[in-house]
Parts: sequence; structure tokens; C-alpha cells
Amino acid sequence: MRIVKIFSVVAVLLVLATVAVAEGGQVLLNAAGATFPYPIYSKWFDQYHHAHSNVQINYQSIGSGGGIRQLLDKTVDFGASDGPMSDEQLKTATVPILHFPTVLGAAIPSYNVAGVKGDLNFTPEALAGIFLGKVTKWNDPAIASANPGVKLPGDDIVVVHRSDGSGTSYIWTDYLSKVSPEWQQKVGKATSVNWPVGLGGKGNEGVSALIQQTPGSLGYIELIYAIQNHLPYGKVKNSSGAFVKADLASVSEAAAAASKSMPDDFRVSITNPEGKGAYPIASFTWLLIPAKFTDTAKRDIVKDFLKWMMTDGQNSCEALSYAKLPKEVVAKEMKAISKIE
Repeated sequence: MRIVKIFSVVAVLLVLATVAVAEGGQVLLNAAGATFPYPIYSKWFDQYHHAHSNVQINYQSIGSGGGIRQLLDKTVDFGASDGPMSDEQLKTATVPILHFPTVLGAAIPSYNVAGVKGDLNFTPEALAGIFLGKVTKWNDPAIASANPGVKLPGDDIVVVHRSDGSGTSYIWTDYLSKVSPEWQQKVGKATSVNWPVGLGGKGNEGVSALIQQTPGSLGYIELIYAIQNHLPYGKVKNSSGAFVKADLASVSEAAAAASKSMPDDFRVSITNPEGKGAYPIASFTWLLIPAKFTDTAKRDIVKDFLKWMMTDGQNSCEALSYAKLPKEVVAKEMKAISKIE
């Protein structure tokens, strides 16, 4: 009996020791994808690490296309994209992939035009014409007519776009496809397209740098990159006919209608929405989470991080010029977390 009791005590101690190691053990999660939300993700992962010192989340800002590819190749624990995965991509995954919206952001037209420091107005027709290579001069009537009183030079427009697979490109081309039948027919929407004209930059960082370095340039970047790099960016005419500049209020208004009818898989486009104050080139951005984890420690951390992100984490959004998730979306996402096994 004494020997049995000793073995019982030892067994209990071993179980307790195992639990202690599991709770205190270091866990590394690898993720990759969108550059669009990288500023807020970087802050979130750092904040979460400070609150959970045993957890390290390593995120590579390589573009949405790269994040989706690495997720499907199983070289990362989760991915990130500004464009939802296509049905075809989802079918190639060995386990179901869940989309979790994280924040709202805006793709904005940023420029480097001699003598122009203030806001320029851009119509949908002008933006489509520029990226199709049909509007080639800064003083073209397509631009000048929307900017009375602004002295625009006759310089060539140097178009700058992404060279990598990009969710920001998806947002931009999704918008152009909605407002320009010619763009829809000739180019379409995707994270990577055959650009009719322009120079390519890698990541929002690369496009921002090219705009800064290239006189006469115009490119699209996420709002925070324009703010951080002190780049001018323009207003865009929305579906109500108003020229609207991207900010927290105009991006939130763009999401208002979509949030009430969010599909169960959260894959939704909010470009060119209704609403007088809505900025027309806005989007949710998503974390791409496998529905099944073989590592239960990683699974539990991912689920806990998602809950933290949707609550405390949202308090960091506005300081970095991202709009918070609508409450209706958060409530729906909280329920969706249970699908992660």
C-alpha cells in the first residue's frame, strides 16, 4: 500500500509539473502577409507579448499574396490579407481557413507633384484613366476640371503600383473594377494584376518610397503610410458625388452598411459604398486562421489573441489611423472563434 501511495504522489507531482511547464513554456507563432495593417499588427503583437511574456508572435510583412501562399504551404501558423481568399484558394487548403476582420483602413491616392502641396480631388474616371495609361499629364482636363484654381504642371504622370501580391492592390483594383467597365474588362481585380503602366514597389513601404523619390508620381498606399511619411494624398469622389478625404469617420461610414449584413464567412467588399460622407476606397483587413491546429497550445493562444484583439486591442487603432471594428462585426466574430479546434 505504501508503494502504491508513493507512486500516486509521484504521478500527481508529474502532472502538476507538466501543467506548469505548459503554462510557463515559450510559444512561438509565425505569421506573414499584408503590409496594409502592419503598423497596427506590430503594435498588437508587442502589446500581447508584454502581457504574455511566454508568447512571441513573429510577423513578416511580405504582402497579402505572400501571406496566403505561405499559409497554404503551411510554413506559417496563420496569415493576413486585405483581400479575402478566393473560393479557388480556399479549396486548395488542407484544412478550412477562417477569415477574421481586424481593423478598417483606406487605400489612398498619394502623389509628388511640383508646386502642389494641398489636397487634390480625383474622380473615379480620372483614377481609372491614370492607371489605364490614358490620362498621362498632370494638367489633363480629367484632373484639372476637378481642381479649379489649382495650377497643375504639364509634367508626365508616373504611375506607381505594387510589384508583389498585395491586398492593397486588391482593394484598389476592386474599386476601379466597380467604377470603370473598361478596367473591369481589361484588368480586373486581384492581389496581382497585369498593370497597363507604371513602376512597381514592394510593399506599402516600397510604394511610399518610390512616390517620395519620383517627381510627378502618383501611387496608392494605405493611409497610415502617407501620414507617417508626410506624403500628400487626395480626396476621391464617392458614389454620392462628394469629394471625401480618408479619415476615421469616412472609413467608418463606408463600413456601416456592410457591417449590418456581414456574411458568415466575413468575406465582403465595402469599396464604392453609399453614403455622402463615405470614403470610397476602404476595406476590412483579415487574419486568416486555420480552423484546426495540431498544436493545442498554439490554438489556445490564437483564440485568446483574437478575443484580446477584438476588445482591448481595438483601443490602439485610431492612434494609427485605422478605424475600429463595428460592434456588430465584433459580436459575430466572437461567436466564430468557437470554430477553431
